[in-house]
Amino acid sequence: MSALVMAPVALAAVWLGGWWLAALVLLITLGMCWEWARLATGGGFGATGVATAATGVISVGSLLWGVDLGVAAGLAVAGSVAVLAIAVFSRTAEPLWAAGGALWVTLGTAAFLWLALVGGRGTLLWLLGIVWATDIGAYAAGRSIGGPKLAPRLSPNKTWSGLGGGVLSAALVGLVAAWLSGAPAGALTLISGGLAVVAQLGDLAESLAKRHFGVKDSSNLIPGHGGLLDRLDGLLAASVVTGLAALALGNAHGPVHWQ
Repeated sequence: MSALVMAPVALAAVWLGGWWLAALVLLITLGMCWEWARLATGGGFGATGVATAATGVISVGSLLWGVDLGVAAGLAVAGSVAVLAIAVFSRTAEPLWAAGGALWVTLGTAAFLWLALVGGRGTLLWLLGIVWATDIGAYAAGRSIGGPKLAPRLSPNKTWSGLGGGVLSAALVGLVAAWLSGAPAGALTLISGGLAVVAQLGDLAESLAKRHFGVKDSSNLIPGHGGLLDRLDGLLAASVVTGLAALALGNAHGPVHWQ
């Protein structure tokens, strides 16, 4: 039931774009910053939480004023340094974990919104399709094939066959996106498969964090699904890599562009 509510809301915001999407991204950013601050402070929030939330809002919100992703990333780094300093002096959170999580959440949401602003709905639908296909393909292949575990210490249910299923599913999304957008099919298929690996690494990174903090879920905001970070960890990682790669290569519209 939670998924049936969340998916249409996300797709509607992506399709409508503009302030609808910006408002949703800012709201989700605040939610994930809240989750991370509570993890890093052992259930509290305090000054470390305020700094984490401010980092997310300032960095992501700056994109709405016309700055590029490089400037937003710089603001994310500066805010994370402030989180680090506050955590050190207040002694209410683990400084490196608090700052690292603030940077991770902020860069991911900022990259996602930037891709929306410069690439249009086509880029976002492609990116969402990759992450969702990766999760579905990995689950289906892992359950039906099984085999050796991918990272048993971090996530005991993930298998190498699941990773392969996720990569193949994401590559198929890339092939379809190339057909719809006119982008080079071979390149986009390879990029999509690579981003499936990135999304899985994002998932494992959050598993590492939860294991470190001794929790099963990042929060209970989403009934039956845990927290926002539990649902969006792979998308955060894929958004960062896609956004920074597009910025570095001078591709202002991202890999897939159609309105």
